[in-house]
Formats: sequence, structure tokens, C-alpha cells
Amino acid sequence: MTSNALPQRPPFATAARHIARAAAFVALGLGPAAHAGTIRLEDDRGRVLELPAPAKRIVSLMPSLTETVCALDACDRLVGIDRHANWPAAVKGLPQVGGMDDANIERIVALKPDLVLLRPRSRAAEALERLGIKVLALDAKTHADMRRVMETVARATGRPGAGEAFWRTLDARLNAARARVPLNWQGRRVYFEVHGGVAAASESSFIGETLARLGLANAVSGSLGPFPRMNPEFVVRANPDVLMVSALGEISAMATRPGWSAMSAIQRGRVCSFASARFDLMMRPGPRLDEAADAIVNCLASLDAPRN
Repeated sequence: MTSNALPQRPPFATAARHIARAAAFVALGLGPAAHAGTIRLEDDRGRVLELPAPAKRIVSLMPSLTETVCALDACDRLVGIDRHANWPAAVKGLPQVGGMDDANIERIVALKPDLVLLRPRSRAAEALERLGIKVLALDAKTHADMRRVMETVARATGRPGAGEAFWRTLDARLNAARARVPLNWQGRRVYFEVHGGVAAASESSFIGETLARLGLANAVSGSLGPFPRMNPEFVVRANPDVLMVSALGEISAMATRPGWSAMSAIQRGRVCSFASARFDLMMRPGPRLDEAADAIVNCLASLDAPRN
């Protein structure tokens, strides 16, 4: 069963104005001055980066970081993105420079960025730094990481406090989503399938944290790692109350896996199958976390809930 409807959220431009207003208060003396001297940042490699001024030309090699820049009203500063970035629509016309493992260094250099955002494991980091290009390596594996990354990016763009302001809004939206979860679904066990069915999002993943924020339990222990590889027998033994999968995981196909046809979630059609674009955003630890939560709640509300 697929649930596509999401509640309306404030227009992106309106949210951006709120963020800009919060940043203005900071600049007026309620926090560190936005443009006072060198901006000193520490990235997730433990390296300290100094920017002489707020970044004006940014290349982002990770979709969630691209979305974060735009959520902080700095989309106009992006001059290049990775091949997978597709939100907001404004970024689709930007030059693409490859991905985490195959970034086109020459093309990045030609864009003359004053800052490149990427993950700590990106092969491009050292090559770019050798060429004198400033690199900020950030990675969000948890909700706390997302909050920290948002504020770090805000500081890099000269808007200290804007990341915290955005996170507070996001946090409130997660609380609102939790309040909409049907009572009969509270505490129920979810199996959230990823990577085409070969792995799952465990309790220790950022997706697992979102499920917990919604009052749901996870069929996969965090002790197995954030996104452990799974076998069909494990899921049969776990017998979760609901399955959450991408649109590729149709119920009929899942029923052919060994033992799965006997699971109550399959028999009762308790499957949340998300369209590829929706599932894509659910896999990104970024500023649309509330949309992911809303998609989960909407699907649960459309299913026959378990009874005590």
C-alpha cells in the first residue's frame, strides 16, 4: 500500500525568511558577529578550516549537504553539485561534478569555489586541498549530527545561529508528526528495508532515530550497525508489524522470499511502499527529515493497525 500525500508545509521562501531573520538577530549582537574576521570551523576529520570571509562560491558533493545549503537560504552560492542532488528544483541546472568516489577535480577547480562540501571519506578531499581549495568534510549519521552540520554550514556561509534556528523548527515538526501517529501503532515494530532489500535501517541509524521519535520500535537491533546486511530468515523470525520499503519492493515480490508469505505483515498488507523520490529523501540525513516522518505517519494511518 502506498501513501503519497504529505501535509502542506510553509513555502520554502517563507521558512528561509524566518531563518534569515534569526541570523540577523545574531548579527545585531545577540551572538558572534556574522562577518567579523576569520571564520574558524572544525570538520568531521578533526581538521580546522579558516575562511577569510563567508563562502560565496560553494561546490557540494553530497545531496544532503546541498539541501542544507539551500535550506539555509544560500542556494544562490552553489556553483556545482554531485550527480545525485535533485532538490530543491533550483539546483537541477547547476554543473554536475561527479560523486563521492569519482569527483571531477578539473571541473571543480574550473568552477573556482571558495569552499567544497563533502563527506570525510571522499577521495576528492586531499586532491582538492593540494590544489589550495578549501574543503569542509561533514557527515551526519544521527539527528545530533544533522543539527551540528546545519549550524556548521550556517557559520561557513556567514549566518551563525541560522542552523540552530532551522533545527528548532524541524524538531517541532517531528513532535507534531509524533502526535499524529495512531495510538494502535505506538510501540509497534518496523522493518525498514534499504539497498534493494539486502540491508535494513537499524535502531542506531538516523532512520531508526526517526522511527523512535515517532514512538515506533525497530525490528533490527542497533548492535548490528546502522545499516546491516540482512537475510530473509531474520525478518521471518523477527515478524515485524509493518514493512517499509522502496517502490521496488512490491508485496507480491516480497511474498516470494523464503518464509515471507507466512508473515502477518504480508498477509494483512501492512506494507509502506514509498515512491522512489519519497524514499530518496528518507535516505538523506538532512533538512527534509520532517517530510520523511510525515510520509511514515501518513502510511501508518492508512493501514489496518494491529490490535492489542
